[in-house]
Amino acid sequence: MSFQISRRDLLRAGGGTAAALAARRVFAQSVPVRSIPKDYKEDLFYREDWLGEPWRKPETAVLIHGNDESSTEWYAWVPRMAREYRLIRPDLPGLGHSKIPSGFEYSLSSLATFVTQVMDKAGVESAHIIGAKTGASVAMRLAADHPRRTRSLVVAGGPVLPVNIENPSPIPQRDRLGSRASKELVDYWNQIFSTANHEGVAGLNKAMSNFDLAKEGVLQRITAPTLVITGDQSKMHSVEKARAYQRLIPNSRLVVIQSDAYHIAAANADECVTHTLAFLRELSKS
Repeated sequence: MSFQISRRDLLRAGGGTAAALAARRVFAQSVPVRSIPKDYKEDLFYREDWLGEPWRKPETAVLIHGNDESSTEWYAWVPRMAREYRLIRPDLPGLGHSKIPSGFEYSLSSLATFVTQVMDKAGVESAHIIGAKTGASVAMRLAADHPRRTRSLVVAGGPVLPVNIENPSPIPQRDRLGSRASKELVDYWNQIFSTANHEGVAGLNKAMSNFDLAKEGVLQRITAPTLVITGDQSKMHSVEKARAYQRLIPNSRLVVIQSDAYHIAAANADECVTHTLAFLRELSKS
């Protein structure tokens, strides 16, 4: 049983018409997210969105979430991004609705491979890879290990060591979301963190507990055009740290936005999307 949200899957079940559409590689527009039981799990779960014209053949962007989260936390990116790109939003192992594969060992390398397996399931050979925080570390490792599958790379909020945030805990959550975050936004993220699957969280913490993408030579192996976005006043990740690893990525640039949030992909979603779309449009013209 699958709970993908694209109408493409519904068309596939419709017989001849679906087959004809599939043969023409036509992507139907997304339908509203269907209700999914909280305890539902499947192998390589992902959400899919496409809000452009049904006859277009969009490029694909893969959005990789951070720890304690799931694919739903890209909600603010979908309305604009999905009008230009087919979006694939995987749930990382043990989080959201993805099972932990049998024998899976948590590491950035294995998490990157997991995402490529999601891409295989979605029929995606290569894509623009976008990651936030822990997801950014996975995205960078994917770009280094699987260059042919990476059209470009976007990092929104770089990696830091795992931070324990429990509910209620408004002060550290505000360090993530910034001083302008509303009480409702802080409460929402506290709830997300307090209900995340403990096994999945522990696994991603393990993967993030002992790594150095620079010393390991990962950043230097990234060949895809790369955009790094960071805030200028974050208490958790300074501009200097972001610039230090960005400079090690050969074909990269750094954009600094005005924000004291660390999780800029959520707190400054619209600005991040604006920079991401501008970057991708520039690439399409080159």
